[in-house]
Amino acid sequence: MEQISNLLNLPNFAMPSFGFNSLLDIALIAFVSYKLLGWIRQTRAWAVFKGIITLAIVYFLSYLLGMHTTVWLIEQTVTWAVIALMIIFQPELRRVLERLGKGRFIPLINTLNEDKEATSTKTIEEILKSASTMSKAKTGALIVIEQDVLLGDIASTGVIVDALVSSPLLLNIFKNNTPLHDGAVLIQGNRAKAASCILPLSESEMATEIGTRHRAALGVSETSDAYVLIVSEETGAISIAKDGVLHQDLTEAQAKNMLLSNIRPKKKPRRKKGQEGGGGSNG
Repeated sequence: MEQISNLLNLPNFAMPSFGFNSLLDIALIAFVSYKLLGWIRQTRAWAVFKGIITLAIVYFLSYLLGMHTTVWLIEQTVTWAVIALMIIFQPELRRVLERLGKGRFIPLINTLNEDKEATSTKTIEEILKSASTMSKAKTGALIVIEQDVLLGDIASTGVIVDALVSSPLLLNIFKNNTPLHDGAVLIQGNRAKAASCILPLSESEMATEIGTRHRAALGVSETSDAYVLIVSEETGAISIAKDGVLHQDLTEAQAKNMLLSNIRPKKKPRRKKGQEGGGGSNG
């Protein structure tokens, strides 16, 4: 060990004290690393990550063996590679930050959306009713049900509708050869905010085996907490994407149970004492 230390010209240093802060530091780094590896593994960045690990091993061995030219070349490459990787993988970096924003690590930030209208049971039943009809007719559909993560950028890619959700409305939107049948419908609360919306396509390994409509559903579910209901135009099968996972070929009962058991109206804030009853009488 002393020989390796001398070879690497490592300075002598005292072992730092190990306490609760050190344990917390290690746990945080381990958690973040695990999450990053999980996200990267499902994207094209995984191959690049393996290449970086290989390059690091070659650099370390070259340094130990005194291969100065190889070390210099790798150092020069890495200097520019960091900037290049940030540009090339900007979408992946953005998705990592978006996924961090999905989490509930900072309760104060998440309370900012608590006053938004929640999706009611009636609205979900109207969505499921239209999905059942479209499934039997093999009419393709893509319905995004917004949750805590706001999807205003998705709405801006489509045509603003801003109408109360109903089965006839959704059936008319997705009817073949109508102006808005392509793309997705975004549901915000109990209103169909926009139609013909463009969704980001997933680049996960699973996405290569499915169609464009399902890839788009996976893509938005990977970067938000939305539920995305899909009706296949080819088979009429109903699927739901959530958190980057595609639940395929669901029965009507399974789809209903999944949405109704997970999308619950938010509790109304309790009124302070003295505010109940809508005010006192005038004498």
